[in-house]
Amino acid sequence: MALSVGQIVFSKSGRDKGKPFVIYSLSGEYAFLIDGDLRKISNPKKKKIKHIQITNTVISDLSNKIESKDVGFKDSDVRNALKQSGFKSLSDKERDIFG
Repeated sequence: MALSVGQIVFSKSGRDKGKPFVIYSLSGEYAFLIDGDLRKISNPKKKKIKHIQITNTVISDLSNKIESKDVGFKDSDVRNALKQSGFKSLSDKERDIFG
């Protein structure tokens, strides 16, 4: 599956395992992830693509703001989009099932 900016993914490894993120940018085998809380726009998480669980959900509003380098794009936009999309951190049992 192809990855795109604004797509929701989950971390499959590390201390952030099971946490939902939005793809901020892509570079080679790495994705730069934001959640608007611990990983802000100013300091995205650099994570290998093999260490993320891909979803089919792309938040087009965020995608458009990121790609157009909108000056008004804020961390609160990311937090609200993740909350409204219904994605939450995976439990240990869900992590075992999905990834």
